[in-house]
Amino acid sequence: MKILAFILLLLIALMQYPLWFGKASWRKVWQVDQDVIAARENNLILQNRNNMLEAEVNDLKQGLEAIEERARNDLGMTKQDEILFQIVKSTQSKISNISQSTQH
Repeated sequence: MKILAFILLLLIALMQYPLWFGKASWRKVWQVDQDVIAARENNLILQNRNNMLEAEVNDLKQGLEAIEERARNDLGMTKQDEILFQIVKSTQSKISNISQSTQH
């Protein structure tokens, strides 16, 4: 009877080996599952970026307003017969205030 119990215990241990240490062990399955979750999150981020880029490309292809906005903001361009007023803060008053405070 002891030999039969030992043989059954040995068979159970042999059946458990692939579960714990084989190619499809629970640790490897868990790791692959974590990799899949990380890849899905990365895909969502990349999909959002792609959607924004696609919308910008479509806007640039179809809408003249987007091209005009880019030209104005990025390149400083103006329309024909348009006058641009640029307000620049004076740094001269700051320099004079600093020089006066250092002289006292």
